[in-house]
Parts: sequence; structure tokens; C-alpha cells
Amino acid sequence: MKNKDFTTAFLTVQTPAEVFKTILNVRKWWFGLHSEKIEGDTDKLNGEFTFRAGNGMHYSKQKLVELIPNKKIVWLVTDSKLTFLKNESEWNGTRIVFDITEQGDKTEVRFTHQGLVPGIECYGGCSKAWSQYIDDILRPQLTAGK
Repeated sequence: MKNKDFTTAFLTVQTPAEVFKTILNVRKWWFGLHSEKIEGDTDKLNGEFTFRAGNGMHYSKQKLVELIPNKKIVWLVTDSKLTFLKNESEWNGTRIVFDITEQGDKTEVRFTHQGLVPGIECYGGCSKAWSQYIDDILRPQLTAGK
């Protein structure tokens, strides 16, 4: 069986433009579960930002490498240090992708961490963490009040 990248998706009644704007505001949703800190540009093509969490347990630096308004956002992880792994730089070279597509009168948000596959050490813990950020923080922001 071929290893597959971690992916999760959901539907919202928000427009693609509203979804795109919310995802680009990284500090609003990739923050708040623990002791996260985000620094740098999160909303400009070729902008770079860092994410830190867990008192130094997790550090990653992302570069916004693809930005298609209201359709797609892609970050390349250029540096990482996940101290709870044997290979602390396991995320280096992976991509974090948000695909935004219209599905009738709804918008689908598909999150994929390319390179986060079942065969690597971080898969279990990292896929669980991504699920928390996407399902517990981002999804409610995109579905509340509509």
C-alpha cells in the first residue's frame, strides 16, 4: 500500500473569499491550543513565518510558495525542529496545502500536509495535532454564525 499524505476536509457555507481570508490569518487559528507563537508574514507570496509551541518542543519555519486567491494556499516548510522526534527536522521540505473549492452552494476546505505520511515517526502525533487545529479551531471559525 502506498503511503498517503495526511488530508482532512470539510464543507462550509462561507464563500471561497471568506475562507481564503480566514486561512491567511494564521494567528487566528494556528494558535491557542497550548503556548504557540507565530512571527513573520503569513499572508504574502514568498513571505516567511515561524511557529513555535510547547516550550521549544516544536519549531517550524514556513514560506508561502503558492497563493491563488480564493483557491489555494501552499507553505513550504524550510526549517523545523521537533524535539520529540529522533529526526528533529522531519518536516523539512514538506508542504502544507489548503485547497478551496466551490461545491454547489458550499465551499470545501481541503487540508493536506504533503510528506506527512504513515511511514514517518511524526505521523501519529502530528496528524492528531493538525486534526485539532483544523477541526477544533479553523472549522468552527468558518462555520459559526452562518
